[in-house]
Amino acid sequence: MLSDEELLRYSRQILMPRFDIAGQEKLKAAHVLVIGAGGLGCPVALYLGAAGVGHLTLVDDDQIELANLQRQIAFEQSWLGDSKAERLAERVRAINPEITVSAVNRRVDGDDLKQLVAESTLVLDCTDNFNTRFALNRASVANKVPLVSGAAIRGEGQLSVYDPRHPESPCYHCLYPEQGNEDLTCSEAGVIAPLVGMIGSAQAMEAIKVISEVGKPLVGRLLILDAWQMEWREMKLAKDPDCPVCAG
Repeated sequence: MLSDEELLRYSRQILMPRFDIAGQEKLKAAHVLVIGAGGLGCPVALYLGAAGVGHLTLVDDDQIELANLQRQIAFEQSWLGDSKAERLAERVRAINPEITVSAVNRRVDGDDLKQLVAESTLVLDCTDNFNTRFALNRASVANKVPLVSGAAIRGEGQLSVYDPRHPESPCYHCLYPEQGNEDLTCSEAGVIAPLVGMIGSAQAMEAIKVISEVGKPLVGRLLILDAWQMEWREMKLAKDPDCPVCAG
């Protein structure tokens, strides 16, 4: 049940007939895992926290650096050297004290990652590391937890939703083979600041759609953004019948 304060706080969402109180209650009951508290993770966490996701777990083992401040909008210069996960959690709690926000200030992999995914309603991939992306995808498929994946580099972004609860949904591995992919980071290739906000905000929207069961999530579709031309393209994604992760 929503309190009187929550009904007022989320009134602009509850006013929407398709969303209504039922959608807000689903958000409140959800436990969302956000892997990465950088350029994508900042808008994801801020919007999902403000929107009323009941429990957010934010994971990042990195510390805030001066070069992060150009795009990681949750952080302040006085926080240089502090934990990204802990400072982002602090910021979200300041926006919405009605929810629970947990910070995990370490690199998660193996059984640790699997356990965090298994405890979650939905997970968001906000990393720039292919090894983490593939491990997160395997944990998502194994536990049948929906995965919202975003990426941003230079002036280009990508976004999709992989939902292993639906047998027709592809997984991340169906799109990208695990061999032959090399990490290309913002520190090497650069990134324009608003791009990560655009992709991160879209990830938050997809997460809300999946949790509330309102709207049509990007399952089986990949959105590609050229921010310099402000052009969105959509590709249809099919499940790979021979995928070693999700086939069978």
